[in-house]
Amino acid sequence: MGLALVQGRARAGVHAPEVKVEVYLAGGLPRMSIVGLPEAAVREAKDRVRAAIQCAQYEFPARVITVNLAPADLPKDGGRFDLPIALGILAASGQIAQEALEGHEFLGELGLTGELRAVDGALPAALAAARAGRKLVVPAGNGAEAALASDVEVHTARTLLEVCALLNGSKALPRAEPPPSACPRGPDMREVRGQAQARRALEIAAAGGHHLLLVGPPGCGKTLLASRLPGLLPEASEAEALEVAAIASVSGRGLDLERWRERPFRAPHHTASAVALVGGGGEPRPGEVSLAHHGVLFLDELPEWDRRALEVLREPLESGVVTISRAARQSEFPARFQLVAAMNPCPCGWAGDISGRCRCLPDAIRRYRARISGPLLDRIDLHVDVPRLPPSALRPDAPAGEASDAIRGRVEQAQARQRRRAGVLNARLDQAETMTLCALCEPDRHLLERAIDSLQLSARALHRILRVARTIADLDGADAIATAHLTEAIGYRRAEHVAQTRVA
Repeated sequence: MGLALVQGRARAGVHAPEVKVEVYLAGGLPRMSIVGLPEAAVREAKDRVRAAIQCAQYEFPARVITVNLAPADLPKDGGRFDLPIALGILAASGQIAQEALEGHEFLGELGLTGELRAVDGALPAALAAARAGRKLVVPAGNGAEAALASDVEVHTARTLLEVCALLNGSKALPRAEPPPSACPRGPDMREVRGQAQARRALEIAAAGGHHLLLVGPPGCGKTLLASRLPGLLPEASEAEALEVAAIASVSGRGLDLERWRERPFRAPHHTASAVALVGGGGEPRPGEVSLAHHGVLFLDELPEWDRRALEVLREPLESGVVTISRAARQSEFPARFQLVAAMNPCPCGWAGDISGRCRCLPDAIRRYRARISGPLLDRIDLHVDVPRLPPSALRPDAPAGEASDAIRGRVEQAQARQRRRAGVLNARLDQAETMTLCALCEPDRHLLERAIDSLQLSARALHRILRVARTIADLDGADAIATAHLTEAIGYRRAEHVAQTRVA
């Protein structure tokens, strides 16, 4: 009889809980069973492992083989346990040294020829192995991704035979090398002509982490403006970039290793479902709001989205996390993103345009705007009208706008002030911090109260106005919120009120 223990990692959201692969050999008619809540792909590992061991010129034991994946109440899925199971069988049968398995974790799917194939979630597994103080062996296809975790020693192998050679001491495996750490910058604000108010709103949104709604006719530059926001944000820290990369790693869509340091910009189509936005499925996967973590989520044609899909954004906008509950498991994904939404002012898109071409009836415009709920609009800090540009502003010799680098410099200074003051950006201040750090003088308090009454805004909108005003003051380098800062912040909510009353 033989017993072997091999360390592996499961996948649970963006986490990689430890799994002990216990292999026990006993006498009796040859058979192999896998226990410990395995799903179909894990149960099928017995056939892959048998063929891989035999193709590697090792003996597959003709005995009763019991494989236990502990803890038993944690669901196990995918082919990530193939390599630990194969090594456990070889160690339990005395074909490799059990002592060599200590201090290592193994991850990888086996082909019938013994080839190691890449699996999802290599980066979370590497981060977890670093915390546990163990080395990690992964397929060659996962090497660069796993090497992003700088505090762990990652080795790569192409076949089961290479891993066995490492454990028998006859051959060393190469160390995985991380990809280049360059952070390419996206489109530049110099390409945006005119639109001074929208440019100003983008700068405020970037400085304070605020959500933004752009309203304007077709072709006025809403998408162009939204795509420039990531370039205004400071470069992501290594911790932030690793969080984003870990989400991409478990999403099943792959991680772009050349752009892993770049802040994400996600722009799903308006036909996307609620599950596509927040994540889900029988085996929970992250949705668009999580893939946009520490970046920008752009929703174009906002009224064309399904109402139920938009309503699921309410909780992530406030909490920054998404919890997906299923009968068998619960997964939590981070979702701290900036929302930039764009919409036309009416069904034809030309309401309020100086050309007067809009022929939409007031009831049609009201129904069109009612597709977006008030509670969702209430969570968007900045509402900006984006007018159609005159032809003269689009001429090749027209003055170019300010470059993203210059704007980003001011944004970085404003964010540094916020972090020194409260440790977070202004958009993430709670109610108590907002009232303390965004205090107003007595005349300005009366001005804000009158604005709230006349615009019929909620208490949530009041707090968001204060946070925006605090961000505007930070951009000016001011210690206190002045009247000019407050009136500008109120103006970004007044645009919402004007849009609603224009069709009343």
